[in-house]
Amino acid sequence: MKLQTIVDIKPSEWKIGYEDKILMLGSCFSDEIGRQMEERKMQVTCNPFGTLYNPLSIANAIHMTELPELVEHVGLWHSMTHHGSFSRATKEEAEKAVANSIETMQRALAEATVVIVTFGTAWVYEMDGKVVGNCHKMPEKWFSRRRLTVEEIVEAWQPILAQYADKKWLFTVSPIRHVRDGLHENQVSKATLLMAVDQMVNSTWPNGKWHYFPSYEIVMDELRDYRFYADDLVHPSNMAVEYIWERFCETFCTSQTINAMHIAHKEWKFAHHRPLHEA
Repeated sequence: MKLQTIVDIKPSEWKIGYEDKILMLGSCFSDEIGRQMEERKMQVTCNPFGTLYNPLSIANAIHMTELPELVEHVGLWHSMTHHGSFSRATKEEAEKAVANSIETMQRALAEATVVIVTFGTAWVYEMDGKVVGNCHKMPEKWFSRRRLTVEEIVEAWQPILAQYADKKWLFTVSPIRHVRDGLHENQVSKATLLMAVDQMVNSTWPNGKWHYFPSYEIVMDELRDYRFYADDLVHPSNMAVEYIWERFCETFCTSQTINAMHIAHKEWKFAHHRPLHEA
């Protein structure tokens, strides 16, 4: 009896191993997969600008080489291109944190052999005509909200793929639903992202270094049960993340790399084990 619709994923022609330097960018799903890699002692840099959700903010982070203008609000200084974890009580502290993130991004991008990008939403907020990465709980009237088009996303990313054609690029769409946008609006947003990624991955460039991993489809089709969600019924549960990670490894890792990761993860868990009773 068949009780599950399995997403058919062909093994990738190129593999990811311990020799690779990996840069993870995008939504909090990137953070989850990046954490799996970190626990297995892989060479990974995850979200130097913090969690970013829309394709244009991620693209802007890749391009950024100079300090952006900071905005002060209710006692904190913010970068509108960064996650709220970079906000600070003084402008000098915020500038230092943001400058370090730009340096980390440019270094990781230059050294990376593999870049994994997760798009979360096609909905964007704009301040003074510019897309922001985070609204930092500022007044809603300061922003305008709209949905990106497929053409906008592709136009923003094709120059990046051309500039860094020496790298292997892996795109995925986050399975995390943005329910605040509305369930229908979330579906339209995800469809926009999927169409944009499909157009980029299946572009006319013949080097085969662009790939799509169907994390969204795995959750929507294979794991279509709320037991695979966290308590908020939006984020995948730990079990779901582990399952997606297994499918990821089956697709992009050799059996030798998977075995090495098992050993490294055991060592990580042993090193981070906390005894029930301290001596």
